Amino acid sequence: MAKIDDGNIRAAENPRVGPATSPFRRTSLTGCCAPFTPETPGAPSVDGPVTDDTDRGRRSTGRQFAKFPAIWAFPRRVSLRQAAVRTPPLRAPDPPEPDPSKPEPPEGGPASGGGGRRSSLGSAFPQGAAEWRASTRRHALFLIALLGATALRWTTLRAYPSGLWFTGDSYFYIGHALNPRPSPTRTTGYSMLLWLLRPAHSLYLIVFVQHVLGLAVAVMLYALLRRARLPGWAAVLAALPVLYDGYQIELEHLVMSETLFTFFLVAGVAMLLWRPLGPDRARPSWKQAVAAGALLSAATLVRSAGAPLIPLLPLVLLLWRGGWRSAVAFGTAAAVPLLSYAFWFQQVNGTFALTTSDGIFLWGRTANWASCTKIPLPPDEQGLCLPRRVQAQRIPPGRLDWIGTIPPRQRWRFVAAPDANRTLRDFAFRAILAQPRAYASDVLRGVGYTFENRRRPYPNDTTEMLYHFRDRPQIFPGGRGWSGHGGTALGDILTYTRGGAPSRVNLPEAKRMIAYQDRVHLPGPALGVLFAVGAVAVLRRGRTALLALGTATTLLVFPIASADFDYRYVLPVLPFLCLAAGLVLAPGNGNGPGGAGAVHQWIRASRWWGIPGSRRRGTGPASGP
Repeated sequence: MAKIDDGNIRAAENPRVGPATSPFRRTSLTGCCAPFTPETPGAPSVDGPVTDDTDRGRRSTGRQFAKFPAIWAFPRRVSLRQAAVRTPPLRAPDPPEPDPSKPEPPEGGPASGGGGRRSSLGSAFPQGAAEWRASTRRHALFLIALLGATALRWTTLRAYPSGLWFTGDSYFYIGHALNPRPSPTRTTGYSMLLWLLRPAHSLYLIVFVQHVLGLAVAVMLYALLRRARLPGWAAVLAALPVLYDGYQIELEHLVMSETLFTFFLVAGVAMLLWRPLGPDRARPSWKQAVAAGALLSAATLVRSAGAPLIPLLPLVLLLWRGGWRSAVAFGTAAAVPLLSYAFWFQQVNGTFALTTSDGIFLWGRTANWASCTKIPLPPDEQGLCLPRRVQAQRIPPGRLDWIGTIPPRQRWRFVAAPDANRTLRDFAFRAILAQPRAYASDVLRGVGYTFENRRRPYPNDTTEMLYHFRDRPQIFPGGRGWSGHGGTALGDILTYTRGGAPSRVNLPEAKRMIAYQDRVHLPGPALGVLFAVGAVAVLRRGRTALLALGTATTLLVFPIASADFDYRYVLPVLPFLCLAAGLVLAPGNGNGPGGAGAVHQWIRASRWWGIPGSRRRGTGPASGP
């Protein structure tokens, strides 16, 4: 193979210098040269014998300059950065001539195992059977954990083939899958998934897909931590709560939006944190930011609780040098789906918004302590305060919003109408500004419920029991359905399944899952420990851990601050807490998965293989990796 010699490099850096046969050796990019040593006429050069007159002419020119070594041997100094910009890239060495006496290597190089060359350093996928076997051994511990988690989900599918139902919300999503349209009360992104799966007419398929998404969340979490150079056992340990928590498995089996919401969130954050190995890996590329923005907007259309992350994550991206490009790309990609949905909502409901129910939920957050004597209210907001005897009962907002005798429901027939929503929201904002301590105390109390050792029946016994596996089929109410055809909730379900049983329980497997959930779940104090460890990780890992911990904190606090505490709001927080806590064990002080060590690995590889930027330039034949 042809050599990359210093003479050619010198000629590229300074056009006045001759090619490889010139006697003047440039030794650095800063302008310093080796001492001048005149050559004896006719003697062979260090790079080979003189073969033509052109070369001799260049040699004689060099001797003329030798009389004035200070003029040409010490050119104007330039910085390393200027030299890197001015110096043209090196020409790749010519491939070696084939040797007929040696057998040809397998296609793809010696390290590819016949599976083709890697497209880049640090390719994420193994190439060839040998690398697949090595990768399987390297991740054997996680594969065993994944297999066990899959077995638990398979048992759940056998125990409840028709899934589990959350009273009210599940019926809403099924109804809007039968008649897709934007709703004033909730975003309907999850109904779009049910609409896509409707041709199968199978509730079993819905919960099967959700279990696959739950396992995919654990795989992404493990991959990010291994990318951050955690040992295998540590990455598996961080993924165990997502794989094995009994409440997590039960939530995946509910016909509810949380699993799809969590999947989109984790996929979007993974796009921002995943970096190729190399020196330019400090910030996400604009393509990664576009993908992340699209995924986060999809999560927001599944559950509006993801809305605060849309402005928050670009702020975190701005902490990277040059991160404004990624922030703009993220914001643009996130805005397009959200604006499209808002235009659709306006065509159907007459208001440019995602929902018009935030007013009643925020009113419920403030109703237990808002005092009309302390709040300056306009005439249209008078009478929205609860009587003191009702406030003394401290009814949780999650229950209070649905009581038919509360002032908003007595004043408006539909509390999610645009004018009612605007009035209720304005009232809540005035109450918060007038009584900020009462509001902060209420929110902190709800956050504190997350870290209690025993789960309390909140907001009531019926709601909390929906997060447990059961030993009997569910009973469906006779109230109206949501499909717009005037039927009932049960009628919508039977229409979706074409008469399939809406609730079935196979008792032996169900009893196993009931016992498992009672014994295997992450208690509240453990969540507090994960938050504390994640805070330490922010000090060690900087922006990466801040992105994970900030996402977890936002997902936990925002629903409580805008509506009420609910145990199903905690589970989407879990993957991000595990990610932030796991990063505390990552070596180095990098700004993303891979850390500084990933850059060092790239530099070591570049020095060895002689790619641009390498300090090592071999003189012998080189072989591809």
